[in-house]
Amino acid sequence: MLFGLLKKCEPEDDAVLLLYPLIVEKARSPIFYQSLGVPDTVTGRFDMIVLHVVLLVNRLRGEGKTGAKLSQALFDRFFIDMDRALREKGVGDLSVPRHIKRMMQAFNGRREAYEQALASEDDDILRDAIRRNLYGTVENIPDDMVNHVVDYVKTCRKGLRRHSLNDFMAGRLLFAEVK
Repeated sequence: MLFGLLKKCEPEDDAVLLLYPLIVEKARSPIFYQSLGVPDTVTGRFDMIVLHVVLLVNRLRGEGKTGAKLSQALFDRFFIDMDRALREKGVGDLSVPRHIKRMMQAFNGRREAYEQALASEDDDILRDAIRRNLYGTVENIPDDMVNHVVDYVKTCRKGLRRHSLNDFMAGRLLFAEVK
């Protein structure tokens, strides 16, 4: 534990301290929950953060060693935040690792589904991934809501491509507007 505290701070760690709050802020945009039907629950909010983290991690793919380090730092920051949130909710120290393990499994399943959908560039695959992961517990979600999120994800992906690695390293991140 002590050695982890003495770890040299990397530039990627500094960047993530700026990027992660931007991700959380966007994922908490009320429009997702009020107009687009994403459940306004702990799980719904978790899923929205996962979606935005995956979009950025997906963008960082192909950015060499620095992009990989930034992706890992982002993943680490996400789970530090989840650990903190569990403890704030009163989850006991002995239960936190079990909850984090389930969250990691959920994260990895969602990441895999979104990355496959993004790689295929097939809207139907992306639509299915969004319906399953964002709306899994919601019955009869209207297609237009799901399609709106699909369009949002595609617009974000396009916008993130315009960001350079230097932008991300400087903590600059701009997701698409949700309309």
